[in-house]
Amino acid sequence: MDGLTIYSRPGGGTRIGEQMVNRGVRLHSDPSYPGRESAPFVIAGASSDRSSVYDNGLPVGATDWIRDGRLTALIQTRHTAKLTGQPTTSAIDNLVLEIGDGSGTQADLVAGMDDGLMLTCMWYIREVDPQTLLLTGLTRDGVYRVEGGEISGAVNNFRWNESPIDLLRRYTHASETVPSFSREWGDEFFSRTVTPALRIPDFKMSSVSQAL
Repeated sequence: MDGLTIYSRPGGGTRIGEQMVNRGVRLHSDPSYPGRESAPFVIAGASSDRSSVYDNGLPVGATDWIRDGRLTALIQTRHTAKLTGQPTTSAIDNLVLEIGDGSGTQADLVAGMDDGLMLTCMWYIREVDPQTLLLTGLTRDGVYRVEGGEISGAVNNFRWNESPIDLLRRYTHASETVPSFSREWGDEFFSRTVTPALRIPDFKMSSVSQAL
C-alpha cells in the first residue's frame, strides 16, 4: 500500500488487477492440491506482517495469486484486508506455478538450446530492491554448459541478480509443471512446491562464485 514493494501502486493502494507477467501464467495455492496437501487453516506461532496469532484456525482455501498474468490476490491478514479493501487471504503452505503453454520436460528445454547454461539450484537468495523484487543469490548443486542441445560439461558457480516478476515476462519456453523442491527453505519452512523449468534468455550472472 505504501509504494515500497512491486505489488504497491505509487501514491497508495495495491496493483491487484494489473497485468504483471505474461498471459498464461498462473501462480496459486490450494490446501488440497494432490501430493502437496497442506493445513486447510491458519497456523501462526507468532504475529508478523504476513500472519497474526489472532488468525489461528481461520479457514484457507484455493487462492489464485496470479491468474493469466494478472495479480489477483496478496497475502492479507484481517487487519491489512480492512486497510486495502481486499478479502482476507492468508498464506497457504504450498505454491504451484503453471504456464499455459508449458509442455515437455527439462531435457526437452535443453534439447532446444543452442548455447546456454542449465541451472539446477539457486541458494542464499536475498532481496535487493523490493520495488522491483530484484533478488540476488548463488547457484549450487550443478551448473552445466549446453551446446547444440546437449550438456557438454560442468562449469563454475555464479552470483546472479534477477527479479522473478521480470523472469515471468521474459521466458521463451516452459516445461510441464512437476513436483519441485524449494532448496533454501524446503528443509524446514516450505517444501510443498510444484513448478516448471523455464528457458530464459540473457539471465543476469553478475560474477563468478567460488562456492563449491
